[in-house]
Amino acid sequence: MAVTRSGRRADHLRDVFIEVGSAPYAEGSCLISVGDTRVLCAASVVEGLPAWRERSGQGWVTAEYGMLPRATHTRTRREREGVGGRTQEIQRLIGRSLRSVTDLTGIGPYTLTVDCDVLQADGGTRTASITGASVALAMAGSWMLHEGLVTRNPVRERVAAVSVGIVDGEPRLDLDYAEDSSAQVDMNVVATERGGLVEVQGTAEGNPFPRADLDRLLDLALCGIDVLLAAQKKALGSRG
Repeated sequence: MAVTRSGRRADHLRDVFIEVGSAPYAEGSCLISVGDTRVLCAASVVEGLPAWRERSGQGWVTAEYGMLPRATHTRTRREREGVGGRTQEIQRLIGRSLRSVTDLTGIGPYTLTVDCDVLQADGGTRTASITGASVALAMAGSWMLHEGLVTRNPVRERVAAVSVGIVDGEPRLDLDYAEDSSAQVDMNVVATERGGLVEVQGTAEGNPFPRADLDRLLDLALCGIDVLLAAQKKALGSRG
C-alpha cells in the first residue's frame, strides 16, 4: 500500500481524537479532530416540533453546519443571509445520517438539533461532522433517559462517515484537502455500527471509473468506519 505525502499509509485514517463534553451547557457534545480538521458538535434537546411535524406522532432530529470565517487559509464570509447550497447539502446529509439511527417515535414531542461548527478545515469536514454529531446525539439520548423524558434511549446505534478516493491512481482513505483536490475519484461513505449503509456519494472528477474500483473504495471506507466507531465507543465510555 502506498504512503501518503503526510507519511501515513494510504489505507490508514489520519489521527482521530474525540473529546466529549466540549460544550458543557449542551445535552451532548464533543470536539472531534481528524488530522487537521476540527469540528465542535453540540446536541440540544428542545420540547416542541416544527409545525409540519406536530401531528406525525414522532419527534425530530436535525442538524446545522457552519464553517467559522478563519477555518481555512483565507477568511470566509458568514452566511448571515441564509445558508448556501453546499452548506444546505451538508446539513441535510448530517440530519439524514442521525435520523437513520434514531427511534423518532421514541423521542416524543422533542426536537434534537446537533450543531456542527468547523473550527479548522483540512478536508473531510462533512464526514468528521457526522462522526462527531453521532457522539453528541448518543450523549443527548442518554441525557433524555436520565432526565425521565423517555423510557429508553432513542438512539439505537452509532453512525460514522469517512471519505475515500483514488489519488495518483491508488485507492486512499480519509482524504485531506490536498488529496481531495487532486483525486481522480472522490467518495463519502456513511455507515452504521451494525454495518448498514446510509449514504454513498461518489464522483469521477475526470474519466469514469470501473465497478471494481467502487468495490475497493467501499471496502476501504468500511474498514475506516470500523476504526471511527471504535474511537466513538472509547470516547463515550458509559456516557452513551
